[in-house]
Order: sequence, then structure tokens, then C-alpha cells
Amino acid sequence: MGEKKRIAIAEDHRILREGLKSLLASQTEFEVVGEAEDGLDAVKLVRNTKPDLILLDLSMPRLDGLSAMRDIKNISPATKILALTIHTDEDYVLEAFNEGADGYCLKDAGRSELLMAIQSVFSGKPYFSPGIADKVLEGYLEGRQKIKSTSAWDTITRREREVLKLIGEGYKNREIADLLYISVKTVEKHRSNIMKKLDLHNAAALTAYAIDKGLVTKRS
Repeated sequence: MGEKKRIAIAEDHRILREGLKSLLASQTEFEVVGEAEDGLDAVKLVRNTKPDLILLDLSMPRLDGLSAMRDIKNISPATKILALTIHTDEDYVLEAFNEGADGYCLKDAGRSELLMAIQSVFSGKPYFSPGIADKVLEGYLEGRQKIKSTSAWDTITRREREVLKLIGEGYKNREIADLLYISVKTVEKHRSNIMKKLDLHNAAALTAYAIDKGLVTKRS
């Protein structure tokens, strides 16, 4: 028997995370090397363990999965990334693969589909859940981007999205600076740019916008 494939799990819902761990533990060819419950910890986990693959939720606290993907690929290019998400729209799929995803699996997938997705990614084949529209798959394989008019959201940079997400989660400027390893002055500049671009004028409006864009999950 060859060496086991080392897999990390990044998912903020504990029940789902434990379910994934149990499923992988039942497979003799896999070994779970660590767990993370937010994007920043996912990046640290990959830095420390260099797994063969990470199951990565796209909607996590502190740092979203798309931003985490970019950092993970910079830290450990050989680590495969299988995105786990509820998002089926084309923009999410294309952005995930642009940031380094090797597969895209919807969270309503069954046990057999998830295992198939993992095996597909390990074999070097990109995986898409059947729930993803055919046009998205065709667009990715042909290397085409969806043509659309530029909106205010399209002008927000990746760093500004990270700051907006943390604002939406209730963090203050100093806390955001510490989490992103930037100065408070830089955070204030990003915040000002975001408000101007989106024509929003207070934290409540920014939070509502972040929730609407899926950057922040509104908890019940």
C-alpha cells in the first residue's frame, strides 16, 4: 500500500467539519492532518502541514475562501484545493478557478460524490458538481470569461474585499490592521475607498452590503 494522501479541512461549521473528518477517516487511503474554522487559520494550517489537498469552504470568517486560496497556492503550490460551497452562480465558479481551485463541489453533495471529487482532483482532472450549469463548465474549459458591464462591485480590489468582510463581521480598524498585518492608516484608506466606490456612508450600510454579496454569513 502506498503512502496515504494527506488532507486538511477548512470549514467553519463544526458539525459539517466533523462529518467530513469522519468520512475521510473511513477511507484507508486518506489521512486528515488538520482542521481550520476560518480562512486565516486555513492558511496557517497549510503553511504548517503542507497537505496534499485541502477541502476549503468559500464562506468563512476573517478571511474568505477565495482570498485564502490565493495565499495557499503561494505558500504550497503543490497542495490541491477542492472548494466546498453553496454558491452555484458563474462568477463564484470562475473566480474560484482563477484563484487556484482544482475542483468545485457543492455542499449538498452526497458521500459518494465528494469522494469522487477528491479522487478526480488527485488524478489531475478539474471537478465540477453536476449542479453547476453546463455553460459555466464550457466557459471554463474554453478559457472564456463571461462578458458583462462593470459594476461598482467589480471595482473593489481583493484587499478591499477582505477589509469589507472584516468590517461586516464587526471588527474595528485596529483589529482589522492586526489581522491583515497592515497599518491602521492603510485600513482607514481602504475603508474610505470602499465607501466612495460603493456610495455607502456608514458601517451599517457596509455590513448590509457585505452580507448581500455573500462575504458575511448572517447568523440566525
